[in-house]
Amino acid sequence: MRVCVAFLDKGIHFMKLLSYGIVAVFTALAIPLSAFAALGESVDSVQTDQTHMRAERRKIDAVTSANYTVHESQSPSGTIIREYVSSTGTVFAVAWKGPYQPDVRQLLGKYFTEYSQAAKISPAHHRHLNIQQPELVIQASGHMRAFAGRAYIPQLLPAGVVIEEIQ
Repeated sequence: MRVCVAFLDKGIHFMKLLSYGIVAVFTALAIPLSAFAALGESVDSVQTDQTHMRAERRKIDAVTSANYTVHESQSPSGTIIREYVSSTGTVFAVAWKGPYQPDVRQLLGKYFTEYSQAAKISPAHHRHLNIQQPELVIQASGHMRAFAGRAYIPQLLPAGVVIEEIQ
């Protein structure tokens, strides 16, 4: 009987350690990494985003204008991510569409806080998120296997860019 109790105590102790380890790993993954950036950052962040999300860069024909360039990549899960870069080299908009939500923290960078706060306020049964602020616009919608969204900084939009082009 003593052997069973000792074994049971060691098992409970192991499970506690395992649960602490799992919590530590998820906490570490949830901390934003300042080395990654996107919206509002330089064009260099596009490559960082693709590497972080293990996305494959895709060629886009006729999506380069005098005012901006679109960098498109596809995640392993099939989600297409577009990052819009102005002629000054700044990411002024991002858009996504696919079966899974991309790493929005990665795409929005320093603007992720506004997104997460608005998402908390939005009722759980709503599938649409619409943040309209002077310094940031985020529109997202989705349900299982069908997510889409876009985010842009109105002050950084190049002259002549129509919002509908960001998709």
